[in-house]
Amino acid sequence: MTKEIYHTDTAPAAFGPYSQGVGVDAGKRLVFISGQLGIEPETGELVSENFEGQVRQAFANLEAITKEAGGTLNNIAKLTLFLTDLSKFASANAIMAELIPEPFPARSTFEVSALPKGGQFEVEAVLAI
Repeated sequence: MTKEIYHTDTAPAAFGPYSQGVGVDAGKRLVFISGQLGIEPETGELVSENFEGQVRQAFANLEAITKEAGGTLNNIAKLTLFLTDLSKFASANAIMAELIPEPFPARSTFEVSALPKGGQFEVEAVLAI
C-alpha cells in the first residue's frame, strides 16, 4: 500500500505522532484525516473556551486538510466525533448539519473523559476522492 501524506499550514500542525491527512489508493483514493480540535492554526491554541466555537474551528481545520488532499466536504465518507460532554451533542449535531453537505457521511460519536489541550470537541474523517 502506498500512502500519500497531506500537510497544510492552514490547519494546526500535528502535535503528536500522526499526519494531518493520509491518502491510499483503493480504486478511489481514501484519505484518513487525523482528529482535529478547535485549534487556530496561527496560534496553536484553542479558538476559545466556547464549545460551539471549538466545533466550528475543528470543522474548519478538517475542511482545510480536505482541500489540501484535493477534495471537498462532499467527499467525506465517515466522520467520528469526540465530545467531553455528550449533553452538548445536539449543538455539535446542529453545527455539523449546517456545515456538512447532504447526503451526510457515516458517523460515530463518543463521549470521552478528556481531549488534548483541554479541548471539548474533536472530529476525524475518512474521505473517498
